[in-house]
Amino acid sequence: MMKPPWWMAGVPFSCQPNCGKCCDEPGGIVYLRPEDAEIMASHHNMQVREWLDRDCRQTLDGRWILKSDPETDICIYLDDEKKCTTYEARPAQCRSYPFWAENVRSDRSWQKTVSECPGLEAEEAFIISGDTIRTKIIQDRDATRGFRNWPPK
Repeated sequence: MMKPPWWMAGVPFSCQPNCGKCCDEPGGIVYLRPEDAEIMASHHNMQVREWLDRDCRQTLDGRWILKSDPETDICIYLDDEKKCTTYEARPAQCRSYPFWAENVRSDRSWQKTVSECPGLEAEEAFIISGDTIRTKIIQDRDATRGFRNWPPK
């Protein structure tokens, strides 16, 4: 029988106020699922196509991603206080951090994530269950697959 993944026992985590470390990396990429585009467009009172054209761009292989600020190369939704201006409507990939498939796949990648994310070492962190983590990993994988056409075929 296969051993359950190490994170199945749960992992202590608590997102830290005004941290924004996961969002203010130049060159960060947030892939979108069609439902992310719908939620974000609705949050901005826009049609999906109109929102995609304004706040997103397509990668070389055609997947839609959030735009970065042309000066800083950081997410356009992160304000000067390191707060997300669309937090309630943020895409699945943002919601699932730090539990991304690429972060949990090896001990080395997880140690790197722990060193970058203060929420994983926070004193007031609470246990995120293995089932919740599994859901986040699946949502991250889904988002990474992305979508190329609107409306989706």
